[in-house]
Amino acid sequence: MSPARTTILVLSVDEAHRLEHSLPAAAVQPDAEVVVIDNACTDTTRTVAERHGARVVALSQRRSYAAAINAGLAATDGEAVLLLNADCVLDAGFLAAARPQLDRPGIGSVAPRLVRATGMTEAERLEVLDTAAMAIDRRRKNGLVGHGEPMARRARRAPVFGGDGACVLYRREVLDACAVGAEVLDEDMELWASDVDLAWRAQLLGYGCTYEPAALAWHVRFYSPTTRSQISPAHRTLQFRNRLLMIAKNDSARSLARDLPRLLLYEVLALGYAVLRERHLLRGYRDAYRLLPGARRRRAVLRARMAERGGAAAAPFGLEPPVSP
Repeated sequence: MSPARTTILVLSVDEAHRLEHSLPAAAVQPDAEVVVIDNACTDTTRTVAERHGARVVALSQRRSYAAAINAGLAATDGEAVLLLNADCVLDAGFLAAARPQLDRPGIGSVAPRLVRATGMTEAERLEVLDTAAMAIDRRRKNGLVGHGEPMARRARRAPVFGGDGACVLYRREVLDACAVGAEVLDEDMELWASDVDLAWRAQLLGYGCTYEPAALAWHVRFYSPTTRSQISPAHRTLQFRNRLLMIAKNDSARSLARDLPRLLLYEVLALGYAVLRERHLLRGYRDAYRLLPGARRRRAVLRARMAERGGAAAAPFGLEPPVSP
């Protein structure tokens, strides 16, 4: 049977204007509790959330994305959890399509079909994919599957690496299995790639992810590969650093050895690019080294858990849903 109740967990960072659109769509989902994390907001987030019937988890001080989501997870108990950005609007049939997929053997999460939007209203929706899933290639670079393609191209259900943190459905069991202490998302990573890191850990523990195209939502994306130049150097450095932390935490010696030529070439090119074009990225190496002890502690917990479950599962690098003919 499907989980008896789903928690729809929405983070707001002064995003009351977005909640006015995203919360009504969340509230009509069947058998679900909507919970808004008020990340020390100074706007009307709490008022808007309560008006739409959502429960509020209020944080007294502003926290990183990862820490705020962890606080919300600790305050909820749904048997399934939909992580949802405030800038994402669900189709009325979203959970009816996505939640049954968690009944399938080995499936721990569901990646929906996210469609691009330029704003929160129906008139601002495009016929273009935001993403069908997340993937990691053999250079250990994560990316958005299908970003910018016609929305009809990825129309078949298929296994994928993981779902984008803007909108992804997890079994609570998976989140608990991936947690290190009280952290489901790695708080050292703060924001960028913390969702990919979680998906990687779930795969290593044997929990697959499926792309469900019938689970539809519209997303106003702040960052994409085409807008990288518009984000701050600090955010770009965080992305650069977090890729290295993911490798240190999750990769295996066998996997690294297999892909060593490709990885070495990429690292040389990345270093050269940082030196010649974006010297602020060099700080990412220093920060990754500073955080390495924490990454090793988290790695030890994950490896022990993998051993308990009967050994390591291979991370499906490059796994993407097929393109429809």
